[in-house]
Amino acid sequence: MKKPLRRRDQIPTSHRVVVKVGSSSLTGEDGHLDIARLERLVNVLSERRLAGREVVLVSSGAQAAALGPLELPGKPKDLATAQAAASVGQGLLMAEYTRAFGRHDLRVGQVLLTAEDILRRGQYRNSRRALERLLSLGVVPIINENDTVATDEIRFGDNDRLAALVAHLVQADALVLLTDVDGLYDSPPSLPGARKLTEIHRFEEVEHLDIRARGSKVGTGGMVTKVQAAALATSSGIPVLLTSADEAAEAMAGQEVGTWFHPTGRRLPARQLWLAYAAKIHGQVVIDEGAVRAVGGRGASLLPAGVVGVNGTFRPGQAVEIVSESGLPIARGLSGFSSSRIPEVMGRSMAEIEEQLGHDYAHEVVHRDELVVMARHRRLSE
Repeated sequence: MKKPLRRRDQIPTSHRVVVKVGSSSLTGEDGHLDIARLERLVNVLSERRLAGREVVLVSSGAQAAALGPLELPGKPKDLATAQAAASVGQGLLMAEYTRAFGRHDLRVGQVLLTAEDILRRGQYRNSRRALERLLSLGVVPIINENDTVATDEIRFGDNDRLAALVAHLVQADALVLLTDVDGLYDSPPSLPGARKLTEIHRFEEVEHLDIRARGSKVGTGGMVTKVQAAALATSSGIPVLLTSADEAAEAMAGQEVGTWFHPTGRRLPARQLWLAYAAKIHGQVVIDEGAVRAVGGRGASLLPAGVVGVNGTFRPGQAVEIVSESGLPIARGLSGFSSSRIPEVMGRSMAEIEEQLGHDYAHEVVHRDELVVMARHRRLSE
């Protein structure tokens, strides 16, 4: 297992970096695709690729590219128009990337993904194999959310999360998030006295900050989604640099720009990452303090004896959140029981359950192999 980068100045010599650029960094004031901005970014990434280093680009901007050709006044507000704009704009966006990278004699490859495509066990290996082959052929993969056929995938900040998942998928050395702000501030940058935070070691440092989205003409994310993506990547051992697209060259050169998020955990297996960030949660299982220590502290299986309540409706095999009696998220996992059956077994020992209900009911509520412990402060989405 390779060691994660510890400093910005290691980026230039790192083997593989994932770069994400948002719509607002590729468009002009009119909301339309700004070719000059796109070319400046391509020049920076091409320099890295030609130096023998690998780069994977996650790029928004498909809908913005379609505004002019479709004569749309702004970002589509309804799903059907958003899908149509993505369909038209994706080809236009890739044409511009193909031309811009082509000036450096570099080839590009389009990859359209959703978060679920990356993390479903049956598709994870195929996605990784395809990207690895593109990189081995010297191709620059350009990834976007598959918005044309998406339903709830077209939603707030998907490409930020997608970029973090891609970084995990390709085992990147770092994730660079390029936006229209030059880093994370302790208050809105427009306010007097706002201070840029140059490094984040623990996410307790950002919990009190006002990072609510201020809105964008063409983008779907905001600083909240950037921080969520940073939490996802760093918790899986991948450092993150958040800076502006205007500072892309400095970022790739390892200069002291933006905000550097230090890795906070080890790289998780794909299944655990899916449970932690992408699985649809169908309900909650409430546990007592003893179970909190066993599950949260030791990663042990959740036994019926430690369960004190259940919320929501779910079937065996569906993902649930495991919470303390005070509501603090402790873990997520796949339930071994339906929500209707848990009240019959909770608070009982295995011996009691087997004696009163039979052997088929004497098993874990959530087995440790189907469980991921959540960081105590990973509550940024609430």
